[in-house]
Amino acid sequence: MRILYFSEGDTVHDRRFLSTARKAGHEVWHLRMGGRPSSAGGNPSQGWRVESLGGHALCPWPDRLRLHAFRRVLRRIRPDIVHAGPVQTCGFLAALSGFHPLLLMSWGSDVLVEAERGPIARWVTRFAVRHADRIVCDCRTVRDRVVGRWGYPAERVIVFPWGTDLDRFRPAPSALGLRRRLGWEGKPVVIHTRAFERIYGIETLIESIRRVAERNPEVRFLLLGDGSLRPRIERFIRGHRLEGGVHLAGRVPHESLPDHFNESDVYLSCSLSDGTSVSLLEAMACGLPVVVSDLPSNREWVQPGANGWLFPKGNAAAAAEAILAACGDTAHREQMKMANRALVEERADWAGNSRLLLQVYEQLFAEFHSRAEHRR
Repeated sequence: MRILYFSEGDTVHDRRFLSTARKAGHEVWHLRMGGRPSSAGGNPSQGWRVESLGGHALCPWPDRLRLHAFRRVLRRIRPDIVHAGPVQTCGFLAALSGFHPLLLMSWGSDVLVEAERGPIARWVTRFAVRHADRIVCDCRTVRDRVVGRWGYPAERVIVFPWGTDLDRFRPAPSALGLRRRLGWEGKPVVIHTRAFERIYGIETLIESIRRVAERNPEVRFLLLGDGSLRPRIERFIRGHRLEGGVHLAGRVPHESLPDHFNESDVYLSCSLSDGTSVSLLEAMACGLPVVVSDLPSNREWVQPGANGWLFPKGNAAAAAEAILAACGDTAHREQMKMANRALVEERADWAGNSRLLLQVYEQLFAEFHSRAEHRR
């Protein structure tokens, strides 16, 4: 079948969905919200075609010109299914087009945060949800919000964690030699991989680092990624003389993430909102104990005392206490390592979970093909 996958950009997550559909034998187009407008283009090395509607990817609401452009793409490609998300941007535009079948995909915070930013956001969310033929999401927390808040039928919501590649993300010796280069041998290392944006609790992160450094100056923090709050982090580190205990590595290739996890002892996330975090699953797959915000989605994966620690979101003092406990309990960390690896093998294997997506494609195609035949 022909699948039009519509998203805001080109992330590792997008490529996994596209690759899964292509490997199953489907014709696949990737339509991006932003960038230069394009006619039919190819990506022969990956097996799918790439197009763009043009404009800014993060424009708050799709405009009329982009709706017309989207309908032109539909007429030219004639897809069997449109798979679109996040909800308020790509999902809303796909819903406005009137195309069916529409598979709406939540990215987590679009439903949990963005949907409640005001009356327009609520209307846009309601419209997109009510015009979707199926909704796919990565955790029960998002499903419950879609059903309870927006009245969508529970039987038409498909939940599957996006999961991770268990062959790549696994406990193994690191090839980076990062501890040696930084002089961190024998030190407990805490890794943070979330973007430097407000939604990921950056103020909680830096204040917890300061508190940990006061109590145990041996603890080291490895911060990967980038974002608009990087200058704030750098000023804070300099202002509190934390340079010796914090390394800002910047953006690193996704291929090197397993090595970075395997250089570390504990994974940390201070996020204020989340669906099922792929970063969390990747860290668990590498056997790391986790210290994360006490969010409903995180409680689906973390059992305090068994495989990690939870702290109230926004509470830097509690986060610091959890980090200190994790770094000070070497024997317990080894038990958690085995528990977390076993958990992701059971519930977060992308190769297995992605089969649910292919089943949804088949169901939608059969359902709407049958309706079309009946109308004839």
